[in-house]
Amino acid sequence: MTAPLILAFDTAAAHCAAALLCGDEILASRHQEMAKGQAERLLALVQELLTETGNSMTQLDAIGVGVGPGNFTGIRISVSAARGLALGLGIPSVGVNAFDALRLGADGPCFCTVDARRDMVFVQGFETAELQSPTLCHRDEVPAQAVQIGALGRAPTYPVAEAIARITATRFLHTTSAPAPLYLRPADAAPARDAPPQIVP
Repeated sequence: MTAPLILAFDTAAAHCAAALLCGDEILASRHQEMAKGQAERLLALVQELLTETGNSMTQLDAIGVGVGPGNFTGIRISVSAARGLALGLGIPSVGVNAFDALRLGADGPCFCTVDARRDMVFVQGFETAELQSPTLCHRDEVPAQAVQIGALGRAPTYPVAEAIARITATRFLHTTSAPAPLYLRPADAAPARDAPPQIVP
């Protein structure tokens, strides 16, 4: 039996990242910093990884995707791409939140932090007495009694797409639902306040 082939990607922050995992080996990985344009770049980046490694979409066993928290538009781009690809290929798709991706490979108590901009962070504690659930707070309110990984502390063990791929490999056989965005605050955008145009009979 061959090892499962896992594709993972993430556009929840100002980047477009993807990785291809077979068993325990990362076959290829890319991480491109970009503030916009992820929708146009993502699938092309995925195809580059597959071509480089001599694989095709039809060989994939599962797809992993970063579900945030992070940029609203970026999360929607990657989650919709993962759901669409998985549906078309008839394979499972797994949503992985940023905290689990940051935590992978770390030992002991820690707080995983994701930049939320406006001098705030999203944070979750692991093996700690505080902030066990994902929370939005000011940077100076993050507890300091455990190692901080991410926006405020040391770098994570794995790049984000590689972490998502490795977590997906442990979950895809048991997943029962499609990935869904993890939003921890309302969207910045709001409907226009101008009066709607009048419809002329």
